[in-house]
Amino acid sequence: MTTGTPERAGPSEGTGGASEPRGWRSRIGSLEVLCLLLVLAVLFQDALVGVLDNPAVRTGATVFVAVCVQAFPFLLLGVIVSGLIVAYVPESALRRALPGNDAAAVPVAGAAGLALPGCECASVPVARRLMQRGVAPAVALTFLLAAPAVNPIVLVATAIAFPGQPMMVVARFVASLLTAVVMGWLWLRLGRTEWIAERALRRVRSERTGPRWRVLVETVRQDLVEAGGFLVLGGLAAAVLNVAVPAEWMDSLGGQLVLAVVVMALLAVVLALCSEADAFVVASLPGIPLTAKLVFLVVGPAVDVKLIALQSGTFGRAFAARFAPATFVVAVVCALAVGVPLLGAS
Repeated sequence: MTTGTPERAGPSEGTGGASEPRGWRSRIGSLEVLCLLLVLAVLFQDALVGVLDNPAVRTGATVFVAVCVQAFPFLLLGVIVSGLIVAYVPESALRRALPGNDAAAVPVAGAAGLALPGCECASVPVARRLMQRGVAPAVALTFLLAAPAVNPIVLVATAIAFPGQPMMVVARFVASLLTAVVMGWLWLRLGRTEWIAERALRRVRSERTGPRWRVLVETVRQDLVEAGGFLVLGGLAAAVLNVAVPAEWMDSLGGQLVLAVVVMALLAVVLALCSEADAFVVASLPGIPLTAKLVFLVVGPAVDVKLIALQSGTFGRAFAARFAPATFVVAVVCALAVGVPLLGAS
C-alpha cells in the first residue's frame, strides 16, 4: 500500500501536466496570430501576389483605405467630444441649453449641428452620450443627422466644389437641416424607446469615480474601440460595393432626372464618402442634373453603409432597421422639395 500511494500520485501529476497545454493554448493572443499570418503570407506569397495584382482588388483597397482615412480623424473628434460631455458637462447644463418641450428642442438641436465640424461617424458617439445624459432620443438623433451636413466645413467645401453656384450651398444647407428636423419630429411622434439598445440609453451620470481626466480617457477609449470596429466593417462594405458599380452607368443619366435621382441616392448610400469630401466627388461627375447631385449630398451624410453599421453597433439592429430606411426616404423627399425650386429639374 505504501508503494501504491506514489503510483496513484503519478496519474495525478500527469493530469496536472496535461493541464499545461490548455493553459498554453489560452495564452495565444493577437501577437501569435499575427506571426502565424506572416508565416502563411511568406509561404503563399506567389498566390497572394496573383490575387492582389487585380485591378478590382486594387481599386477596392484604395476605396477602403480612403473611406477609413477620411472618416477616422472626425470619428476621433466625435469620441473626444462625447468624452468631454460625460466628464465635464453636468446634466443640468444640457437641460438648460434645450427647451423643455421636446418638439421645440428638435430644431434647436438641428441648428446646434453648426457648432461641430465633423462627419457622420463623429456624430454617432456624441448622440449616444447625449441620450445617456438625459437628452430625449428625438433631440439627439436630430443632432446626429444635422452635425455632419450643416457644419461650416462642409458648407465651405461645397462652395469650393461648386464655384459660381451659391444656390447649391443654400440648397444643401436647407435640405439637410430640414431632413434632420423632420426625422426628429417623426421619431418624437412614432419612435419607440424599446427600438434603441439598452446600452445606448443607460444613464451615465457626472458622479463617476476617479478624476475627470480619467473618466474622459476611459470614455474615449471605449467609444473609439467600439465605433472604430464598425467603421472598418462599413469601409469594407463600401469598397466592395464601389467596385461593383460600373462607371458606364453614369453616361446614361444625363437629362433623366428620375433615374438620376434614384441612382445618385443609392450611390450615396453605398459609396459612404465623408461629408467633407463628397461635394468634390459629385461635382466631378459630368452630365448629371444639379438636383440629382443635391440628392447625393443630402442622402450621403444621413444614410450610408458605414453609418448604418455604426448605428447598428451603437443603438442596436432594431433601431438601424427602422431609422435608416425612414431617413433615406425623408432625405430624398427633402432634397427634391428644395432642389427643384432652387436648382431646377435639369
